[in-house]
Amino acid sequence: MGGFVNERLIAVLGPTNTGKTHYAIERMVAHSSGCMGFPLRLLAREVYDRVVAIKGKDQVALLTGEEKILPPGARYFLCTAESMPTDRDFAFVALDEAQLAADPERGHVFTDRLLRARGREETLILGSETLRPMLRALTPDAEIIGRPRFSTLSYAGPKKISRLPKRSVVVAFSAEEVYAVAEMLRRLRGGAAVVMGALSPRTRNAQVAMYQAGEVDYLVATDAIGMGLNMDVAHVAFASLRKFDGKRARRLTIPEMAQIAGRAGRHQRDGTFGTLGSEGSGASFDPEEVLAIEGHHFKPLDHLYWRNGTPDFSSVGKLIASLEARPDRDGLRAAPEAIDLSVLKRLAAEPDIAHRARGQAMTERLWAACGLPDFRKTGSEAHARLVARVFQHLSEGDRKLPAQWFADEIARLDTVQGDVETIADRIASARTWAYIAHRADWLAEPALWAERTRQLEEKLSDALHDRLTQRFVDRRTSVLLRDLDRKGAEMLPVTIGADGEVSVADEPIGHLTGFRFVADANARHADMKRLMAAAERRLGDELARRAKALAGDPDKAFTLATDIGRPVAIFWRGDVVARLSKGRSLAEPRLTLHRTLDPLSADHKAKVIERLERWLHASIGRHLAPLAAIATAASDKATAPVLRGLLAPVAEAGGIVARETVAASLPALDRDQRRVAAHLGLKIGTLDLFVPALLKPEPMRWRLALLAARANATMPPVPAPGAAMIGNPDPLLRAAAVRAGFRDLGDQMLRVDLVERLARHAHDARQGHRPFVPDPSLSTSLGLKPPAVARLMRTLGFAQHRRGEGPKEGDAPIAWLWRGRRPDRVDAPRARPGNAFGALARLLPPQAQGAHG
Repeated sequence: MGGFVNERLIAVLGPTNTGKTHYAIERMVAHSSGCMGFPLRLLAREVYDRVVAIKGKDQVALLTGEEKILPPGARYFLCTAESMPTDRDFAFVALDEAQLAADPERGHVFTDRLLRARGREETLILGSETLRPMLRALTPDAEIIGRPRFSTLSYAGPKKISRLPKRSVVVAFSAEEVYAVAEMLRRLRGGAAVVMGALSPRTRNAQVAMYQAGEVDYLVATDAIGMGLNMDVAHVAFASLRKFDGKRARRLTIPEMAQIAGRAGRHQRDGTFGTLGSEGSGASFDPEEVLAIEGHHFKPLDHLYWRNGTPDFSSVGKLIASLEARPDRDGLRAAPEAIDLSVLKRLAAEPDIAHRARGQAMTERLWAACGLPDFRKTGSEAHARLVARVFQHLSEGDRKLPAQWFADEIARLDTVQGDVETIADRIASARTWAYIAHRADWLAEPALWAERTRQLEEKLSDALHDRLTQRFVDRRTSVLLRDLDRKGAEMLPVTIGADGEVSVADEPIGHLTGFRFVADANARHADMKRLMAAAERRLGDELARRAKALAGDPDKAFTLATDIGRPVAIFWRGDVVARLSKGRSLAEPRLTLHRTLDPLSADHKAKVIERLERWLHASIGRHLAPLAAIATAASDKATAPVLRGLLAPVAEAGGIVARETVAASLPALDRDQRRVAAHLGLKIGTLDLFVPALLKPEPMRWRLALLAARANATMPPVPAPGAAMIGNPDPLLRAAAVRAGFRDLGDQMLRVDLVERLARHAHDARQGHRPFVPDPSLSTSLGLKPPAVARLMRTLGFAQHRRGEGPKEGDAPIAWLWRGRRPDRVDAPRARPGNAFGALARLLPPQAQGAHG
């Protein structure tokens, strides 16, 4: 692109949001051919898509370091500034963001294009008003057009992140800060899109599309946002006013602040800018900075950075010398050493590289290799090692990179596993190999590898977009809140899936199990109130339908829930519908519907209660039939009063009662009354009155549940199903086991029916009042230890024959003496003076007292 006599050089200068890029596109497509250079690959891609929409894909090319779309008949080229072709003739040439010629790192590229890139018919330089003096000095024939901003940009002060207005962009200056702000916005406002210069165009476009479509109302970005990316932004909030520029952390310059803040507002829509946080909480704008940004008054540039754009390739030494040459025009400064020159000087000092890079062709090839960008940001030393390996391959054999080496490097990156940072690092590496693949003379099959790297970058970009969205966007909340604001709660469609998933506007907000709605754990409390308001009417209809289903379900749909430490409840289809509490009697507990059924109508509630009561009554009759029979007999006036006096406490105790608590009623029972009690299933034992059938696992669970409900207490622990003995019970289990039907023997507890067996065994073995040793086989088979056996024997009315301390495990068998009342006494016995066991003789039933003598 050289100069032409009849060319027209125009500079369009002004602040951001003046439509300069749109103006340039209109000018370019009016010509037969054109080329535009941009500071970012992202921006080049954005304009490429716009020009394709106007001219068609076959006429438009995209050239960046790592991406090349070049149709054979392309007439319009959209490029990064570094990739602008300097050997082609275009009717129109434009350079965007030309004020970047003052940037220490890349400024020399923009200066070179500003001075040398020319269109045959028209050249357009787009930039900030600060560039005006330098353009006057360097291109005195240029026609300068000022473009005022179409809308007002005003300072809005600091704002807390929870109070940011919608359509805000938060600008941060490190990936860590971007991620931290995005995470806060996800928690507080439903999420944010993320845009950083390191993102691939595909990822960036996907994130921006979410923001533009209103799926999220916030975007977090680095300062790449200031380079012409066009979005609908109402407010720009600076998370910080300092950045690391590659050498040091410094405060942003006023033009940099203005470039970023200028993203707020669009065309004739006003915008605002400010900082993130509260007043005095950190960085804030100085008054003079605010005035300068609002009035677009900035200090003019007094220099641009320059580096020789046509260096000498006759040798490596002359190449370095020409690149380090000083400019000979006022206003130009030698550019600081860029990484490509730093790598070149490092490699030139290596004998092998110096030997290979002899002659102009190989010097040009070495410089091309040094131009490989450091996408991974590894630094000049580490990057130089990669460049050296690339050049070694390019300077030997067929002068191509080995296909296997290239393929292996691509394969190493071909995985989407990992977090945001890991995938972003892979994309940076993939960009390196994409850049190499687009050098047609570096690979044997460049088109094949260019397509392969494109597919890899797209795959990684899609994965990165997914990770960013998963990490920083609560899509459900953001979409629903948007629809709530736009339509109102009553207009949103609510659906309930077959599995109970509740969705509002196709976004799941929770799960309906039984009658209980469980909100999504990720939903914030304030948002859930609004979402539930949208779902309330539809849930009411569904709950009514479920109430009808409950009323018609068979018994197998219901269960008694006896979770330890929780209230005794009735479950329907796996979830709670009612709880039990104290009622008229143990077998008639009060049934209270769970609060999740409150929305039901009175009629539906009555039908639900009626069905639950029928199931409960039938279940108690099935599992606790003997207890129900005893309770009925105890309340039947036809039952003898003395027997009713015995049966009533047994019924209230759940079918098991210590003999000593009803001892007064036992002597008055005649043979017939004892037969009636036995017919009811009641066994009058040595120490306890109990119903053996109620000691089975399921009746035991139901008895404990009803006892807990009567006490308005939570469900206690239940002995293991079928357990005969409990060892070392904790206090809660000990108390529950006594109610369940176990005798407390110290460190062990024994079920009462087995206690009765041992009692009968002991009385069968004794010989009057003479010492005897019980057969230890029965207690051993039950797992009872000697201390528990001794305690039981004493409770039964026996005393040790041997004096001294109690028995210990491993001692010789203990001989016992019967210390109960005389066998020929049938009246109520009295304890002998000084006999500690005499009173215990009253625990024996009459038949036990007279059966042995």
